Amino acid sequence: MTKFFSAVSMRFTFVCGLLMCCMHATPAGAQEWPQWRGPNGDNHAAADASAPLKWDLQTGENVIWKTRLPGRGHSTPVIIDEGIFLTTADSADETQSLLKLDRVSGKLIDRWVLHRGDLPRRIHPNNSYASPSVAFDGHQLYVAFQTSDAIHLTAMTPDGREVWAKRVSDFKPAQFEFGYGASPIVEGELVIVAAEYDGPDSGLYGLSTRTGEQVWKVPRPSNLNFATPIVATIAGQRQLLIAGANTIDAYDPLTGRTLWQVDATTEAICGTIAVDGRRILVSGGNPVSGTWCVTGDATGKLLWENGVKCYEQSLLTIPNHVFAIADNGVGYCWRTMDGKEMWRSRLFAGGVSASPTLIGNRVYAANESGEVAIFSASPDRFEPLAKIQTGDSIFATPIAVGDRLYIRTGINENGRRQEYLIALGSH
Repeated sequence: MTKFFSAVSMRFTFVCGLLMCCMHATPAGAQEWPQWRGPNGDNHAAADASAPLKWDLQTGENVIWKTRLPGRGHSTPVIIDEGIFLTTADSADETQSLLKLDRVSGKLIDRWVLHRGDLPRRIHPNNSYASPSVAFDGHQLYVAFQTSDAIHLTAMTPDGREVWAKRVSDFKPAQFEFGYGASPIVEGELVIVAAEYDGPDSGLYGLSTRTGEQVWKVPRPSNLNFATPIVATIAGQRQLLIAGANTIDAYDPLTGRTLWQVDATTEAICGTIAVDGRRILVSGGNPVSGTWCVTGDATGKLLWENGVKCYEQSLLTIPNHVFAIADNGVGYCWRTMDGKEMWRSRLFAGGVSASPTLIGNRVYAANESGEVAIFSASPDRFEPLAKIQTGDSIFATPIAVGDRLYIRTGINENGRRQEYLIALGSH
């Protein structure tokens, strides 16, 4: 949608008025990407979204803008009418912040420091202190960080006013201090936060979007788990889904009541569950690697499994099929009905954290070395379309909104990693 401006005085010429409109218009076909995995939780761009098949950061071909970001973070951008929002952390000054960029120009408008001086003592070298993505409910932004041995959630307006700030739970991993990565998600008047670790406060938390007060808590096993939950409608019922601790679980998102549970997966899962009709799928694994597909109803049936590991990255479904980018850089397509392998092909040498995204009839996938592979979203055969070097390291998931593709990447400059958010599209 487009921001409307107050009526221009008659003393301005028609040309000036037209110029003002051109300068402030949002990108063509603009939509929103309000939370992790997009408006429907499936990592599908809107039907009218588009993305280029080629670009070049060196020549500027199809680069709309390239904005230098302070600090480091792995959060995927959230894009709404008011701007682009993403989190970052600066280990030098020990801050965790929310950034706001202008949607048209990419200009960094604001940086709001939410926490200072209380970063986790240590995290996994492939993690960041700002990995969860922001969530937006149409009114407020919800920003989660691990800080002061706890998970903290802050509700803010798009202009940077703090509405409330809450300490959700303790988060003091005893065995492995790998950091935090689960993004908050919004369902109705609740914001849902996963805080799973090997401690007594491990659980899922449903908080009021108005006040931040806890509405319900679902205790989870004392077990390190890193997955972001998702809410989907299956068999006519809204279900809150999460995998890990050797099970796949479904809860009522309004009350936290358990709906069903299937014994599947392994102890630690990072990826978010993907849904194909009444089937739900997830991949990952520590200590056991695998991909699992179960029925998404009370029958609790494991339909199929294999040994392919997509640990950080989530799966991507289309009707009756699922795409996977394994940790070793091999891409797969399986039939969701029975797990039949439709094709497999090597995309990268390995090292994958970003999740694949569906844009039109193409899949865009990135690896940790900054390569972006594009292939046809076809189950019939593997059809590569392009592979483009886009900076030197990508951990955040590429997304498309309107006629632009957004990629958060790191570029080595003078021996140091500098992050950028890049908007790509046809000029």
